[in-house]
Amino acid sequence: MKTIGFVGLGLIGGSIAKSIRRVHPDWRLFAYNRSKESLAAALGEGIIDVVLEENDPRFSECDLIFLCAPVEVNLSHLKSLGSRIKPGAIMTDVGSVKGSIHEAARSLGLDHVFIGGHPMAGSERSGYAFSSDRLLENAYYILTPGGEVPVSAISDLTEIVSSIGAIPMVLTCQEHDFITAGVSHLPHLIASCLVNLVKQLDTEPYYMKMIAAGGFRDITRIASSSPEMWQQICLENRENISQVLDAYIRMLVQVRCQIDDRNQGYIYDLFESSREYRNSIDVRTSGPISKVYTIYVDLADEAGGIASIATVLATEGISIKNIGIIHNREYEQGVLKIEFYDPDSMAKGHALLTKRNYITYQG
Repeated sequence: MKTIGFVGLGLIGGSIAKSIRRVHPDWRLFAYNRSKESLAAALGEGIIDVVLEENDPRFSECDLIFLCAPVEVNLSHLKSLGSRIKPGAIMTDVGSVKGSIHEAARSLGLDHVFIGGHPMAGSERSGYAFSSDRLLENAYYILTPGGEVPVSAISDLTEIVSSIGAIPMVLTCQEHDFITAGVSHLPHLIASCLVNLVKQLDTEPYYMKMIAAGGFRDITRIASSSPEMWQQICLENRENISQVLDAYIRMLVQVRCQIDDRNQGYIYDLFESSREYRNSIDVRTSGPISKVYTIYVDLADEAGGIASIATVLATEGISIKNIGIIHNREYEQGVLKIEFYDPDSMAKGHALLTKRNYITYQG
């Protein structure tokens, strides 16, 4: 039986705790969090066993401590808890940038007990209330061990990560920070810039906002993420982000020039190349833009129509994650959008509604 400690119990910390509780029900889970409401909720749900205070001496009982708070808070607790953990214990974090915390671990003489961690899963929402015991399933979970960490400790944490359904991947902290600058940090910047650009260009009566269609909503959804978290990420990983931003800006300038020159071949190749590469990406993972399992249903504008579809799905035990009416149908077929939790539920729902003579389209 292991004892696991948590500093921070938000979206990621809460999801890891819930996942561990689901697959290792006999393990003891301790947690400290700035929000007492989150701790009370986790305790009431049976997710954690013990509520700790900041720098609580009972952290010394833990075999593994997850630092799941903002970067600056994690650095503070790395220093305060690193000197009191028991022999053989390991500390890890879940931050999106690894260089700074590894540098701190080395300077504190904790390179032998610290393994950086980054679960490549998330949501545009934050907080314990939105955590889930399935959030990390099939998501890559990157581990960046300190230079002096025993192989046995790396294997132990890898097994824990695998047990909760995530896919462990071991990288150096330098590799991690450059890779995530391109596939995670840059997309958030692009989404935020695009939203702010449309905000600036839109004038009364704000038609851009009114008719913003599926494509715009899909690629800008992550712009709803935590400003505090992304401010810290940009400052912590500024050198790598600046490097990939330079490459992206150069590409945008080239695209603009080719459009101005009416270069049909270049424009076609741009979209063809991106389509082929995008279609080759493994969609199993729960990255910053997570896979959405969606169908669209043509539906007559009549009372009870939505309720009828929901009833049909419910009677077959198919759970719905989200349901809503699409007012703008650009790039979207059908008028009712239904999101499911997994591909099997989507396929069953699609087959069931088709059998009931609804006209449906898979997203």
